[in-house]
Amino acid sequence: MSKDILFEIGLEEIPARFIRAAMEQLQDRTSKWLDSARITHAGVTAYATPRRLAVFVKDAAEKQEDISEEVKGPSRKIALDANGDWSKAALGFARSQGVSPEQFTFKELAGVEYIYATRNSAGVETASLLSEGLLGIVNAMTFPKNMRWGAYDFKFVRPIRWLVALFGKDIIELEITDVKAGNVSRGHRFLGTETVISEPAQYVESMRAQHVLVDVKEREELILKQINQLAEEKSWTIAIKEDLLEEVLFLVETPTVLFGTFDPSFLNIPQDVLITSMREHQRYFPVFDAAGKLLPFFVTVRNGNAVSLDVIAKGNEKVLRARLSDAKFFYQEDQKMKIDDALAKLENIVYHEELGSVGDKVRRIRQISDRLAVKLGLSDRALSEVSRTADICKFDLVTQMVYEFPELQGTMGEDYARKAGEPETVAKAIFEHYQPRFAGDAVPSTDAGSVVSIADKIDTIVGCFSIGIIPTGSQDPYALRRQAAGIVQIVLEHKLPITLREIFEAAIEIHKNSGNSKHSDDELRINLYEFFGLRVKRLLSDNVRYDVVDAVTAAGFDNVVDVVGRSRALMGAVLDQADFKITVDSLTRVSNLAAKATSEVIDPSLLKEDAELKLYNTWQELHTPYLEAMSANNAEEALRILSGLKDAVTAFFDSVMVMAEDEQVRANRLALLAGIDADSKAFADFGKLVW
Repeated sequence: MSKDILFEIGLEEIPARFIRAAMEQLQDRTSKWLDSARITHAGVTAYATPRRLAVFVKDAAEKQEDISEEVKGPSRKIALDANGDWSKAALGFARSQGVSPEQFTFKELAGVEYIYATRNSAGVETASLLSEGLLGIVNAMTFPKNMRWGAYDFKFVRPIRWLVALFGKDIIELEITDVKAGNVSRGHRFLGTETVISEPAQYVESMRAQHVLVDVKEREELILKQINQLAEEKSWTIAIKEDLLEEVLFLVETPTVLFGTFDPSFLNIPQDVLITSMREHQRYFPVFDAAGKLLPFFVTVRNGNAVSLDVIAKGNEKVLRARLSDAKFFYQEDQKMKIDDALAKLENIVYHEELGSVGDKVRRIRQISDRLAVKLGLSDRALSEVSRTADICKFDLVTQMVYEFPELQGTMGEDYARKAGEPETVAKAIFEHYQPRFAGDAVPSTDAGSVVSIADKIDTIVGCFSIGIIPTGSQDPYALRRQAAGIVQIVLEHKLPITLREIFEAAIEIHKNSGNSKHSDDELRINLYEFFGLRVKRLLSDNVRYDVVDAVTAAGFDNVVDVVGRSRALMGAVLDQADFKITVDSLTRVSNLAAKATSEVIDPSLLKEDAELKLYNTWQELHTPYLEAMSANNAEEALRILSGLKDAVTAFFDSVMVMAEDEQVRANRLALLAGIDADSKAFADFGKLVW
């Protein structure tokens, strides 16, 4: 026999950004509690709106499952004393399991006899467990921010206003902060009324009748359907940004899409400003024509029905007009400011109390950028562009527009720099130096943008590391992991001829002069190398097997382009070459014996046997082409050459006694293997591959 369970927590409006995680948490905790309580069921479904979190459990058993569990106790030797009576250990085990010693049985495990007790437990009625179980679920829930209300010590995401708790048609006795559970829920704040939920299976439809769509997926599909219908009807392209859709989804209970318009004269403001103002302040979706040009319209979603949409549109238009007027004013005022005046104001903005002002950071970026540009061998013109970009890359931080819309940093810098007469490459690089901003974002396209982006990011990372701010666990308040990943991405996509250590050194030397560091330079280098190693491994693991990642990174990852090439080549060999395992086994055997070598000096005159001469000659023939291929980052060719040692290595081990009695011969053979091993270890630690 089974019954459905419904548990709804009615709340004051929850912040939209908290709702999905809270819904999933309630579902997960409910499922885990049911499993731990031995209550079988046919699935748990979660629902959520701005005013409620709910779970529906289908076909929950009316009684717990009975259990019969065999528990292992002490060994016979410990369980019985010298007289054959039960020892204190055995009697204690009996008490802990709720059985008498007469119920013990003996069983052998791995040659040792142990006592076992069979513990039987009859399942109890589910109804008797639900009150305590649901209360425990609620108490265990966590949120980014909690509230307390009234005189209660209880904390939750928002004050609880009603509870629905049903097991079949029966109300579960439950009370939280003087709110007693019942079978009455509340509909849409303006369009609905209170409604009785007679049984859990009627919940979704009962709420629909009260203008509340509790099914999150259904609400999302309805919003998208209405937006797409409007776009088709008007021949518009409506930009649907995922995070905005997610927020709107949890702001409404009955979604109705509508559109409004704004004065076309506002289109003289940069498109990004208008889009940001609409999205961030008003939660509007911008509208574009087929060519991607912004149109003087916006789309929004009402929490209600389609009655009086024209009035709603006019109200939204009025609010947006005020927002855009502010943006227009800020934009016009900003252009009156000279770049040099803006840079002077950066001296008064604290970047970090231990790392100085934003002006100090800009000067470090300039110094690091100049060093990196020289390392990269850029032209004189490019060097000049890098220097100018670094000097002014942060000037827009003091503009009114960026103060109002921080996400427009770089965007406004590019626009204002262009209008101030800066070279086009410099203006573009000001925007690009923030790239990539997030996973999947584009990298800078210009040399200046790439160099200054790396300089900005490595200055932040080295600065934080030098004063002891190093990410641990999930804590990364300064987004250092993202910035390190951005550096790796830029170097890789542009195949920049620079190593990670060279990037580190450029920043370490600059910060060393500031005298702020709490760590020695060597400590900094070690910490930075380990930190970036994790970023490189994560990058590789997207397309490469974990053991291949471990193998190639063990050979070094300082050259990002090189390690990616080696990982791809090795992955291809592992997957495509049936006989590649023989090569790996040969090189692994070489490595194992090479560890015993005490010298790398090889005396060819001591190589007497045909197999060892053949191995030596083959290695000498392949050594130079192999190193040339490695230097050229031609990993596939390097691996092909290295694989050419396979037959000679196999023949060597088949017919040559490496650990010869003659000490000189033995040392010479080990030195030969050490030389070969040094070559193979430059590519990968083949012993880490898993077959």
